Amino acid sequence: MKKKIILGIAGSSGSIYAKVLFDRLVELRDQWVKVGVVMSSNAIINWELELGAFNPADYPFDIYSKMDFNAPFASGSARYETMIICPCSMGTLGRIASGISTDLMTRAADVILKERRKLILVPRETPLSLIHLRNMVSITEAGGIIAPASPSFYSQVDGLENIARTVVDRVLDLAGFDLKTYRWSEGSPSGPNSSG
Repeated sequence: MKKKIILGIAGSSGSIYAKVLFDRLVELRDQWVKVGVVMSSNAIINWELELGAFNPADYPFDIYSKMDFNAPFASGSARYETMIICPCSMGTLGRIASGISTDLMTRAADVILKERRKLILVPRETPLSLIHLRNMVSITEAGGIIAPASPSFYSQVDGLENIARTVVDRVLDLAGFDLKTYRWSEGSPSGPNSSG
């Protein structure tokens, strides 16, 4: 059964992770039926600072305004089964942990948690304060998954996008996608210097 997923792009640095996630989902087009995207204002600013202009038409996704509470995934009845927020800022993480739904991204995360579906947050922050850590514990206790943007290096990848892809592929594994990627002690299907 094809997936319906939500992508949230919050306002922390690390737009390369969002781009690689978008590109990877395009490659996995046969495994999903709907991808709904919501980006914070700062996410768009960071994308443009770090990667250049963001053009929604480059991707076959449904992109919603951050305040569009008429988006289907603002309700559990739409049955989106997974939400990934990548990268996830500490502000967004804190609002989700507190149950504060001030925009579509936090509302969608709240819906996913209340419906007992899969929420995966990919924070990119260091160091972490005690407040950050407690918020992560709250989300984990509520059923969410914290998957920090910590690249792996044992696959000996090179290039910024391939390094980011080590994180993205792990996140897509957690989301239940079937993908070819480097796996520990199994090697890469595309050679020692490639992640997939």
